[in-house]
Amino acid sequence: MSQEILSIAIFELLPGKEQEALATLRELKSVLESSGYSRDSLFRDPENNQYVLLRYWKSDQARRDAQEDPKVQRCWARLGHEIQTLKVYERLEEAEL
Repeated sequence: MSQEILSIAIFELLPGKEQEALATLRELKSVLESSGYSRDSLFRDPENNQYVLLRYWKSDQARRDAQEDPKVQRCWARLGHEIQTLKVYERLEEAEL
């Protein structure tokens, strides 16, 4: 089993904020990855224009460190005005098959 922690966020971009939201998401991804906190993958469902963000946190400690990082906090604060969050799964554990 992987030591990474999977988080999933499902959201929509707010009308008129699409370009800003995508720029903020790119910046956030860059900060999180360059700081070694996580790796992200973003997907879009074209039928309902919803986005699904898969975030693989390196560890619980990395997630805690990211929550205290001012650069990360600034991105999350901006996103609060650029997206509408529909559902968040903070921690999904890998299940054995």
